[in-house]
Amino acid sequence: MAVTLDLQDHPARWIAAEWGRHLAQDRRRSAHTVRAYVATAHRLVAFLGQYHGKAVDAVLLAEVGPADLRAYLAARRAEGLANASAARELSAVRGFLKHVAGEAPRMKGPRVKRSVPRPVSPDDAVALAEDVADAASQPWIAARDLAVLLLLYGSGLRVGEAMALTGAVLPLGETIRVTGKRAKTRIVPLLPPVRAAIEDYLAKSPWPVERDGALFRGARGGPLSADIVRRAVRIARAGLGLGDRTTPHALRHSFATHLLGRGADLRALQELLGHASLSSTQIYTSVDAAHLMDVYRNAHPRA
Repeated sequence: MAVTLDLQDHPARWIAAEWGRHLAQDRRRSAHTVRAYVATAHRLVAFLGQYHGKAVDAVLLAEVGPADLRAYLAARRAEGLANASAARELSAVRGFLKHVAGEAPRMKGPRVKRSVPRPVSPDDAVALAEDVADAASQPWIAARDLAVLLLLYGSGLRVGEAMALTGAVLPLGETIRVTGKRAKTRIVPLLPPVRAAIEDYLAKSPWPVERDGALFRGARGGPLSADIVRRAVRIARAGLGLGDRTTPHALRHSFATHLLGRGADLRALQELLGHASLSSTQIYTSVDAAHLMDVYRNAHPRA
């Protein structure tokens, strides 16, 4: 007869909570990442309780081996978890176990085919920004939306990074300091057209920008939500006949791809994008190669 144990019965639930605090305070992971990783730790604890038929504590966690992890992943796959999600889950589980015992079982994760980002052409990027602005209800909101999207395209920011900018970046110069993942800061270029768009927005905005306040404001004066930007892009891309992959984040991909196509060094591009690992930047070499093949097929008489 199977033993049914509620998560509250496991001492390890406190270990998972402590790991969450470690991720947030010591590793400076985002709130979203912390929630996802802690939820994964709780799922592992609940599974191990059923699998072994007893309460899970630090001793049991330290004894977890590859067979336990294979069984856990099999159970998660039976629930419909795809390869990419299973690989991320295994990474979180290994991090949790390493935190508990100082090391984690060695095992290969599911094979994941790495998708190539879909960049937006320069003309489409500008058209998208202008179309979003044209649909705005007020002139200052139009100026704001144009400034945000040109910033994503012209400086390679994540939409969350743009939303997190404060009045501390003023007055604007040729560069801007951005805080990215894990609270890491980097310096990115601020091209003249992008700087002009932001300054136009600031001149038209009815809301004063304070040093510690949000640079981009919502219609009621609060910080602008990334969801507002995403929704505006969804509406605009339909009108322009652009695909579903044309998102605010795709503008960041375009920034990277276009720089690489103009001869940018991978290490320099890594710094501009705020990637922790060069492997995350190297994927854009595939994007650029794909672009060159498209040009070849369209232009070469024997292609």
